[in-house]
Amino acid sequence: MPTALTTYRVTIPAEWVDYNGHLRDAFYLLIFSYATDALMDEIGLDEAGRAETGHTLYTLECHLNYLAEVKLGAEVEVRTQILGFDAKRLHIHHSLHYPGDTAELAASEQMLMNIDSGAGRSAPFVEAVAERIRGISAEQAGLSRPVHVGRVIALPQR
Repeated sequence: MPTALTTYRVTIPAEWVDYNGHLRDAFYLLIFSYATDALMDEIGLDEAGRAETGHTLYTLECHLNYLAEVKLGAEVEVRTQILGFDAKRLHIHHSLHYPGDTAELAASEQMLMNIDSGAGRSAPFVEAVAERIRGISAEQAGLSRPVHVGRVIALPQR
């Protein structure tokens, strides 16, 4: 059965909590950022891979949905799904959960771009990275499309 990758786990520390006793909104994005770093490790763009290839990932766009309160001391994990990819881009979805629970606490859809750091511009993934992306994508082929993908922020028209 296909599953999303568990890319990051953390226990919410006091310095991440606001005056309401909840995880501050910025720290949801920090958690998802760390999950993206872990995904980079999975696909071969870890520290050694970045040094060898001169490539890295930049975030082009990010949509973040806050779905439930997360409080001090909560243990949470991020599950990551590759939604699509091409020669230079990676479309992903991160979801935040309590371990072992299917309910989403937050969701983030992101578009990432492969960058040649030396040239300072986009570049195709090197073959080893592209192969790993294809492999993970194939492993996740049976996953359903997450409900928060493709959302647009707008007020209803009157």
